[in-house]
Amino acid sequence: MATLLITGFEPFGGFAVNPSQEVVKRLSSNGKPAGAVTAILPVDAARVPGMITDLLLDLQPDLCLMLGQANGYAALSVERVAINLCDFRIPDNAGMQPIDEPIVQDGPAAYFSTAPVRAVVDAIRTAGIPANLSLSAGAYLCNMVYYMALHVCATRRLPTRCLFIHLPSLPAQSSADPRPGPTMALETMCAGVHAALDACRSV
Repeated sequence: MATLLITGFEPFGGFAVNPSQEVVKRLSSNGKPAGAVTAILPVDAARVPGMITDLLLDLQPDLCLMLGQANGYAALSVERVAINLCDFRIPDNAGMQPIDEPIVQDGPAAYFSTAPVRAVVDAIRTAGIPANLSLSAGAYLCNMVYYMALHVCATRRLPTRCLFIHLPSLPAQSSADPRPGPTMALETMCAGVHAALDACRSV
């Protein structure tokens, strides 16, 4: 049985890469923690809820760490809350764009992370990597997968702790932008993710 599930997302929004996918790929090929299972999720509102549900029910991991991309961020953003809302600013990769719709009909308005979020932020910063504690994961696919993971664990009484971290853009994503925003090297993001995992294990 897996002790750790790590997920990322495929590229979306016109980008050819997604830092969360690249971090998961790097962890899979070099330095993946023992007992870990990794998965790349589609940016598809119709498919993601079922996929994260199946992964959690099949694996029942101790920790589910979900990663996603947040353009314009300069630090790893540790998300405290997932809300029961889809309010997509752009269509997903299947062309869907739900507005003001619940993720789970009659589900709780929100779930708090079940991971030690402050300890995670402190650990990432101690590793010399910028990090902050964010209130919520937004209202796009990142929030959807986070909410579904927490909802499945709560309703199915799984022991899994769930955590979502938003990652900055990669330098290559801003190289052609005439007004580039903040970026972070892949190696730095990977080091931050390892620090987050260490914090979750120790608390």
